[in-house]
Amino acid sequence: MVDKVTIRLEPLGQTLEVERGTPLQDFLFSHGIEFPCGGKGLCRGCRVKVLEGELSVNDAQRNMLKEGDLEAGWRLSCQCNAERDLAIELAQWKTDILVDDSLFEFTPREGLGVAVDLGTTTLVAQLLNLESGRVLGVRTALNSQARHGSDVMTRIAFALSEEGKGVLEKAIRKQIGRMIQGLLSTAGEGPRTLPPLTDVVLVGNTTMHHLFCDIDVSPLSCYPFEPENDGTQFFEAKELGWDLGENPRIRFLTCLGGFVGSDILAGILATRIHEHPTTVGLVDLGTNGEIVIGNRERIVCAATAAGPAFEGARISCGMRAASGAIFQVEKNNGRMKCHVLGNVEPRGICGSGLVDAVATGLDLGIILSRGRFTNKEDEIPLAPPVTLTQTDIRQLQLAKGAIGAGFRILVERMGTTTKDLECVYLAGAFGNYINRESARRIGLLDFDPRKVRPVGNTALLGAKLALFLDDEECNRIGKKTEHFSLSADPEFHEIYADEMLFPDE
Repeated sequence: MVDKVTIRLEPLGQTLEVERGTPLQDFLFSHGIEFPCGGKGLCRGCRVKVLEGELSVNDAQRNMLKEGDLEAGWRLSCQCNAERDLAIELAQWKTDILVDDSLFEFTPREGLGVAVDLGTTTLVAQLLNLESGRVLGVRTALNSQARHGSDVMTRIAFALSEEGKGVLEKAIRKQIGRMIQGLLSTAGEGPRTLPPLTDVVLVGNTTMHHLFCDIDVSPLSCYPFEPENDGTQFFEAKELGWDLGENPRIRFLTCLGGFVGSDILAGILATRIHEHPTTVGLVDLGTNGEIVIGNRERIVCAATAAGPAFEGARISCGMRAASGAIFQVEKNNGRMKCHVLGNVEPRGICGSGLVDAVATGLDLGIILSRGRFTNKEDEIPLAPPVTLTQTDIRQLQLAKGAIGAGFRILVERMGTTTKDLECVYLAGAFGNYINRESARRIGLLDFDPRKVRPVGNTALLGAKLALFLDDEECNRIGKKTEHFSLSADPEFHEIYADEMLFPDE
């Protein structure tokens, strides 16, 4: 007989039975707890609080958690096993995953299509009637691979371990297959029978592309970070383990080079950069900040090693934009006033809040242009228990320095300047929520805020557009786009260091 223990999760009010000795990481991910460092005990992203029972403390937890936190019952769940009955507190993650409801021009065709945006953190799939263009259903989820690391580099490291690549590939293929099956089972347009599913288009960053398509990720782990790229990848449903009842065409669109994936190709399609008469920019701010500069004559692109600061990772109190996250900070009577998602007690800060907090700190004179605190302490309080540390500022400087250097080098390659760009499209969830004035204040997006245009989930919109395009048209844009390795540019490090400073204004 299997020896089991009972785990009560608060404030969810759920009770689980698991086999004694089961790592908490094995079952907490599906209940909203994330493991940014891949469960290595190198961050505080998976904290839980023991309400009843006991969880042991090891050296990793002593290194990452303050003595007062340990005494209050806080633990790193990635370092603990369920050895006895427990009641633990975990904040419920209520995250808005960015979908797309844009209207777009298309040439009608028969059948159904599914567009999938395969992100490092989140997944979105939409089912469309290809004749009417109508969206029949939407499914969103957290990427099940995230329990093995929240950013692409920890995911790659796990993939290079024994059997790691197979685990990640199987997990994501199975998850997306279930999402598509769920869309088909619940879709309907009235009493008439739905047409068959004829086409599935997937887009994602280079790491997600390789881990789905069974392509070796080892070139992504070391210089010069140039992956295999054989154009659009095609699959049979049975090959992926998908029981769809039909035999639709399944395509994962081509990457553009390095860490610039097919999600950015989709972004070019969505913003029509390849048709634009004047030069514009596109930036997707995430772990790898991808930048595109171009027009109908020429397109250049690059990925910057921005780090995960914009997504809340490697920030001492960092988290995603979910319930309990400080997402907005403003100046109020000479102090910082924090706004929290979900109108609940604060428990962390997300990327948009971090940018606001630093911008406000600069305006208040709490933070200097070099990033140092004027109070000569190692941290400044935001909203208890959330603080901003000197290391957090450094992480943001590294991220924004990489983005600034990327922009400067790419516009130079195009023979223009950042001031001459007609507009800059800001893609993705972070771009949807960031305060453009704050981004300019810290030097992250040094443009007239009126030129910066949030455009939402361009990866998903571009994937939907690709459902109506032939393979050659997508590949033609890919071949037209020149990829540059920023680290190979002789001026990169000097520009990078310069861009790390905050403006003095």
